Amino acid sequence: MNLSFKSKALARQYVWDTLQLKKQARFPFPIQGRIPNFKNAEIAAAKLFDISPWKDAKYLKINPDSPQRAVRLEALKRGITYFMPTPRLRAGFQKFDPAVIGAGNFSKAVTLSSSKEWSEEISLNEIPQVDAIIAGSVAVTRSGKRCGKGEGYSDIEFAILRELGHKPVPVATTVHQLSVVEDFPRETVDLPLSIIVTPDETLVVKEPFPPPDKIDWNQINEKNLEEMPILKDLKAMNHQKKI
Repeated sequence: MNLSFKSKALARQYVWDTLQLKKQARFPFPIQGRIPNFKNAEIAAAKLFDISPWKDAKYLKINPDSPQRAVRLEALKRGITYFMPTPRLRAGFQKFDPAVIGAGNFSKAVTLSSSKEWSEEISLNEIPQVDAIIAGSVAVTRSGKRCGKGEGYSDIEFAILRELGHKPVPVATTVHQLSVVEDFPRETVDLPLSIIVTPDETLVVKEPFPPPDKIDWNQINEKNLEEMPILKDLKAMNHQKKI
């Protein structure tokens, strides 16, 4: 079967449909419109932390989606502090410090329903340089292409950190093997993957795509500005620099 797709939308739909058809999807349902949770996500999460810089990290940025719950738990167990974006970055990031949370509370802290209780909200300016990033994905390619739900928030979050002076760091994703397809279109603003971990294999991208070094304001629309107020602030700052 040809798994090269002419659009990201077609790649997403294939993955959602196939995970469901082969009964490899896991709660929450429906998986359409989500970063899909999948069977054996815990195996993929554990394998990720066999790899540097994830296994040696002090600080990580991890997405809040269900399949990466196991990644968040593994990070805490290993004594790694992680930062999770709040919805639309309206409240910056949530900081999860394992020393503050305590080992007995790790399982509760990594659930979205209890995350506020066990984290500290910090502004974008307070987030330290992270050692690596973990992103959720719907579809990926062995060459390091990634597509999420289609809203672009992971890409924008990465660009915001770059705009604030953060150095580019490796990006990993944990996905089901069925999420690995042959090809789909890529844009320069897309988050480039360095490592793809499935329950079955670990894919090391030999030559990751170049990361964006700042926000591409041509890609930011009015909806983005309304939904993510931080973008308005950064745009104003960017404008001031040019005056």
